[in-house]
Amino acid sequence: MKILITGGAGYIGSILTPTLLRSGHQVTVLDNLMFKQASLLECCAEEAFEFVRGDARDERLVTPLVKKADAIIPLAALVGAPLCDNDRPGATTTNVEAVKLLVKIASKAQRILIPITNSGYGIGEKDKFCTEDSPLKPISLYGETKVAAEAAVLERENSLSFRLATVFGASPKMRLDLLVNDFVYRAVNDRAVVVFEGHFKRNYIHIRDVAKVFLHGLDKFESMRGKPYNVGLEDANLSKLELCAEIAKQVKGFVFMEAPIGEDPDKRDYIVSNQRLLKTGFKPDWNLARGITELIKAYKIVKRREFSNV
Repeated sequence: MKILITGGAGYIGSILTPTLLRSGHQVTVLDNLMFKQASLLECCAEEAFEFVRGDARDERLVTPLVKKADAIIPLAALVGAPLCDNDRPGATTTNVEAVKLLVKIASKAQRILIPITNSGYGIGEKDKFCTEDSPLKPISLYGETKVAAEAAVLERENSLSFRLATVFGASPKMRLDLLVNDFVYRAVNDRAVVVFEGHFKRNYIHIRDVAKVFLHGLDKFESMRGKPYNVGLEDANLSKLELCAEIAKQVKGFVFMEAPIGEDPDKRDYIVSNQRLLKTGFKPDWNLARGITELIKAYKIVKRREFSNV
């Protein structure tokens, strides 16, 4: 297929793009390279790869790229609550309006597969799993924009959405501000983490399984379209303290404690069911322990704090 990825040089796109190319697809990436990354250089050797430097909000630039595509994957976004709060107009125009632009331009025959965040569930009920039918109650501008983008995409017939759990794992465009990535970095380099509101729970998914789920969605599109799908590990609905305990199994001397005072600005707290996706035949390859092992290796290479979205 001919696939257009907006924001395809970011954290997820830098894994997804070569994955799609290896699977035989033609991939065009549109990205403004706002982080000055060169994460797709390996793809330039592929005849099926095209890169366009530009902004996903530029209708004159986006329109001809959309016209050539069979499927569109909108990754372009300001990702994470802090980054969105730092640029609220940019968050709205990039995360929502640019997606609505794609919906307007795309024909009914073209497929759109959009990732959003399961942080849209906000604060869940204690011991009750959030399913795709649970109410969406985002508690950050980031969550609000992604929920709005999903609604715009699912209003059209030929679309589906993936509600991603907190993603972890190494990428050529690395991010250290994601929870697992951050805690492992601190464990490796500082040997200590002070946790705020350590009982708050969330779900997790490895970045290579995110790439895999897009391949799965393309393959099973006709039976999956029209719906949202939670994407996470069934055995990884963990609190922050439970996550630290998993990291401590692999990092000797790692000490963690919960702060007696103070609050986490990210208030989300929920457990998630991924059964709808699993029933389509999808099976993740990476568990949390394997991802922690990978990150420990990666942090022998990555020693700089510029690998974050804020």
